[in-house]
Amino acid sequence: MGYSYDNIHLSIMAIESAAAQLNISGSEMYQRLKAQGLVGNFLLPFYDELHSQSLEWLTNTTIGTLKNWEEAKK
Repeated sequence: MGYSYDNIHLSIMAIESAAAQLNISGSEMYQRLKAQGLVGNFLLPFYDELHSQSLEWLTNTTIGTLKNWEEAKK
């Protein structure tokens, strides 16, 4: 499925903001999110729900979800 500029832009903002908060590169954050399926199953398809939230909320939710999904796969 193709995504709009807005979907992609919001995903990039979430990835970069979360990476900065965790003091890692955006590339590393993207790889971790992608490995858990969060890019394709959370950030991109749920733009309508996510874009109305603050960047702080989106950052914290992205990090929290990533950590929970990583822990669940251990």
